[in-house]
Amino acid sequence: MQKVLSGIKVLEQGTFITGPAAGMFLADLGAEVVKVEQPESGDPFRAFRGGLYSPHFQTYNRNKQSITLNPKLPEDAAVFDELVKDADVYIQNFRPGAAERLGAGAARLRALNPRLVYCSISGFGASGPAAGRPAYDTVAQAASAFLQLLVNPVNPRVVGPAIADAMTGFYAAYGVMGALVERGRTGVGRTVEVSMLEAMCHFNLDAFTHYFSADEVMGPFSRPSVSQSYVMECADGLWIALHMSSPEKFWQGLAHAIERPDLFKDPRFADREARIAHQPEMIELLAGLFRERTRAAWCTRLEAEDVPHAPMYDTREAMEDPQVRHLQLEVSAPHPEGGQWRTIRSPVSFDGERALAVTAPPVLGADNARIVEPLRRRLRGD
Repeated sequence: MQKVLSGIKVLEQGTFITGPAAGMFLADLGAEVVKVEQPESGDPFRAFRGGLYSPHFQTYNRNKQSITLNPKLPEDAAVFDELVKDADVYIQNFRPGAAERLGAGAARLRALNPRLVYCSISGFGASGPAAGRPAYDTVAQAASAFLQLLVNPVNPRVVGPAIADAMTGFYAAYGVMGALVERGRTGVGRTVEVSMLEAMCHFNLDAFTHYFSADEVMGPFSRPSVSQSYVMECADGLWIALHMSSPEKFWQGLAHAIERPDLFKDPRFADREARIAHQPEMIELLAGLFRERTRAAWCTRLEAEDVPHAPMYDTREAMEDPQVRHLQLEVSAPHPEGGQWRTIRSPVSFDGERALAVTAPPVLGADNARIVEPLRRRLRGD
């Protein structure tokens, strides 16, 4: 694939997800990302399942290089400064004030390199009454009013993946790329700041727009009722998802697939507004019908009627889907400790060329000999 960020050098001093995700998104587009880690332990995410190569760490650290530096040691601090002078981007997701204590604050680094795009990621922002509070994914989801859209009030449990962490990393990379484009015109870098709270409030824009424009506070079933989204269990215990949206043709197709051509004579289901108002009754009706056939049988019938649907896969099943295989979403690379390492490729293609080349996440300090040691020798005058 064309590496559209080829030649861009990124120093990432990130831990857990937000900072590493931002670095990975840039690396996926071809930037050279050097991950700066603590000696011996590295990014704390490395050890989440013992050892230093957990699945959690692997998720957000492909296509990178790893070096270890202790910023408290003068010789390592000097190496870090040399790397900063040659970098295009620096990324950190420390708590506010921590970067300054480590000698990696924006003012200092951009004084060393005025072209540097400095990216600071926080939980609640750099200032304000909550700035010093610890923030993790669930905290940011809750504070942004997003979590209450996911939690089923009948069975209130946190569900799903680390959306706030990943989305904050995405917004950070988005900001960095905007600053890089501007630097191409001005020659001067920017300090890019994003917090998890700000990122998730923006990601939750639909709910806030409804609140601002219609004084409507959305709940977990607000959008699924308007979009007419359903999940149905089939005869074989497998599940299928439907998203009927607004075009009437999809409902006509569904009526034929379920062999209920008189469906719309029922005033509860006669038009879109009626179906929204009576979605619980529609769910009850469809649930009984979908239990009469297997998921494969329903997929065949729904596809024949052009009804928007998909099997509700688990991760293993998704990798076997013919369309997923056609799109070559699974890619692999040599594992640094032997065998093959597998992942999902970047979804972005350029000029029809898919991002099929990938490198596995590095073991801790894998690139010390190539990157750090020559700088140490040069600084010593060897």
